[in-house]
Amino acid sequence: MQDYFVHESAYLDEGAQIGTGTKIWHFCHVMGQAVIGNQCSLGQNVFVANHVTIGNHCKIQNNVSLYEGVILEDYVFCGPSMVFTNVKTPRSEFPRNTSDDYQTTLVKRGATIGANATIVCGITLQECAFVAAGAVVTKDVPAYAIVSGLPAKITGWMSAHGDVLTFDQSGIAIDSAGVEYQRISETEIQQR
Repeated sequence: MQDYFVHESAYLDEGAQIGTGTKIWHFCHVMGQAVIGNQCSLGQNVFVANHVTIGNHCKIQNNVSLYEGVILEDYVFCGPSMVFTNVKTPRSEFPRNTSDDYQTTLVKRGATIGANATIVCGITLQECAFVAAGAVVTKDVPAYAIVSGLPAKITGWMSAHGDVLTFDQSGIAIDSAGVEYQRISETEIQQR
């Protein structure tokens, strides 16, 4: 018995691994060598390529394509129409369309990618990174960093709980859940 939901308009290729409680909505296509964890939600018109791994409790909003090379850890949020790439230098005349041509993009636990953001392949979004809507990410993003702009730059810090952090004179910030964060440098903070 199937313990996940697939809308009748979606295509789920044979061999795809889908976790318990996951919901795959209208017009999605999940290829046969994709792995999707438990309790995920794939909104309308989501494409999941072969060799993509999606962790547990991920939310993929409408019109997102996850191409080969993309790995999402648990609790990742992908906003509407955000874009992943998987080839650094694509050419139509000289195709680069084999697994050897694709670069890995890793999105770590709890990261958020806003609507219409673009994630250039080969980078890592560290734990609880927050990519603002419309940002173009061209390099790794530190844990808890808020990045925005073109190219994306660090513009602030956000707790795992989702609070924008303000640091005191000693470099400490406390979020609404009572969790303390310490500024290590201009490009690094950590939970205490």
